[in-house]
Amino acid sequence: MRPHSTPGHHWDGSPRPRQPRRSLQVAAHSPSRLLRAGQTGRCRSCGNRIDWHQRTDHRPIALHPAEVATADVPEACRWHLSGGIAHPHDDGSGWCRIPHAALCPRPTTHPRATDPRLMALRRQLAVRSRRLIDTGTFTPASPTPATTLPNTDRDRPVRPVVRILLTHYLGEGPVADIRCIAQTRQRHRCTQPILDPAHPAGRWTLLPIQPHRGQLALPGGSMAVYDLNHLPYAEQLRWRAQRCTTHTAAPAAADLALADWQPLDPLLHAAHLHTRLPHPAPPQPHRR
Repeated sequence: MRPHSTPGHHWDGSPRPRQPRRSLQVAAHSPSRLLRAGQTGRCRSCGNRIDWHQRTDHRPIALHPAEVATADVPEACRWHLSGGIAHPHDDGSGWCRIPHAALCPRPTTHPRATDPRLMALRRQLAVRSRRLIDTGTFTPASPTPATTLPNTDRDRPVRPVVRILLTHYLGEGPVADIRCIAQTRQRHRCTQPILDPAHPAGRWTLLPIQPHRGQLALPGGSMAVYDLNHLPYAEQLRWRAQRCTTHTAAPAAADLALADWQPLDPLLHAAHLHTRLPHPAPPQPHRR
């Protein structure tokens, strides 16, 4: 005869302890605001899993998700994590992290690792990538030239150059479509845009093209920039942190993604530089 047990109790009637459900949180002293759940992703070129981490210069880097023996990795490709921040050297241990670009089976400008064991790992990623493509799970992203938004604003770039705190950044999408990266109470990414009609907005202007650090002076020219330099300092910090006004007032909320801003490199991002200011589309004639 099977003994009867009540929910929440053992078969003998003793209470069953329940572990409280804990949500992911970021410590207040952590240098990174990114949750572990928001660090994983897929490479757009090969479809393999990658881990996104923030570097010391606040730029994102995609690392291979597994640690690799330090002796197998060239010194220029060794990285280690400390407090969620990626540092471009090893920490003295026998294991380190390696950029995914050094192992990606797709062509890349990153220096390739030539160690036989790392080449074997690259072949494994290539086989996995081919399996994902054959099963239809993954479709490689094809490079497309910079275009403009149709039927909305003429000459408005899809990836705009934005000036925040005297620094030029390249956005991942149109200004009006840039979303907040904070986590909501439902543990999803916030759907609100960072462009708030109730707050002062930026303005389009033509600014001279400045060379990136370490580059030679570029020939004279101007580019269309969405300038935020006239906004208050706190408002520019909100844009750089890529947070909506609601989550700016709630700093305890963690991030579910890295900010999409890329420091502008005029040579690398030349296809996204526009020499004309965007103008509103002309009004359509009213049809009777």
